[in-house]
Amino acid sequence: MPNHDQELDASGLNCPLPILRAKKTLNGMESGQILRIIATDPGSIKDFDAFAKQTGNDLLESSEEGGKYIFFLKKK
Repeated sequence: MPNHDQELDASGLNCPLPILRAKKTLNGMESGQILRIIATDPGSIKDFDAFAKQTGNDLLESSEEGGKYIFFLKKK
């Protein structure tokens, strides 16, 4: 599990809110910093994959733990 600089808890939010919150949080971060996102929407798996490809931010890791989806995004 990578170290992270900020954490975003998007539990209980449905698409596209986790992505929008992540985008807003990343905007306030420095290049190279890592954002850990917690989501509960199963659709967030493909959403964050697509978001990373579209924005050029690196999706370092994604995992599922007891109904929660954890993502690590590195700001480009």
